[in-house]
Amino acid sequence: MRGEQTPRLREALEDDIVSGRLRPGQKLDEVGLAERFGVSRTPIREALIQLSASGLIEIRPRRGAFVALLGPRELLESFELMAELEAACARLAAQRMGAADRATLAGALAACGAAVASGDSCAYYSANAAFHAAIYAATGNRVIHGEALRLQRALQPYRRLQLHVPRRMETSLAEHEAIMAALSAGDGMEAAERMRAHVLVQGERFMALLAALQAEAEALAAPG
Repeated sequence: MRGEQTPRLREALEDDIVSGRLRPGQKLDEVGLAERFGVSRTPIREALIQLSASGLIEIRPRRGAFVALLGPRELLESFELMAELEAACARLAAQRMGAADRATLAGALAACGAAVASGDSCAYYSANAAFHAAIYAATGNRVIHGEALRLQRALQPYRRLQLHVPRRMETSLAEHEAIMAALSAGDGMEAAERMRAHVLVQGERFMALLAALQAEAEALAAPG
């Protein structure tokens, strides 16, 4: 049961941090969080460790856990770097992927389609991550694969939140299909351009969503 609680707690805390309900520098009280979610401190601690691995919080020895959210400029620059890195992955994958890579990509794309059909944003979040990770693996380059996974983990909470934008899942799926078509055709330049645009638009949409969510959080926190 505890293992099932941790992902739910992590995602709830991710949303609170990314939307601004939990502020950069704010200390996270394990006891208070356990009371809020009606769980013991153990799954809370496990969720905080996972958030620390993704860079959303900082765990300081003998002091506790603190929110460590990227600032707007860092976030935008991180999405720009991710776009260039993923474009390079797509270009290499188009040139190098084999039958097993194609099968893995096709399976992930089918899972994305099923999630859109059912309107399940949580399932789409997982399938989307698997689709991108399959492209990294198909590069055959362990260094770029590792770097892409590292940055993907750091940005995943932000990429998940932008799925709340109306019709974003459907649009994202169409972008995936275009990327897959270029990969299957062995067109590295087209795959790279499609991927670059796909990631950059996520950053742009997220920044707009983040501004709206933070304005809402400030309004709710305002006295009176």
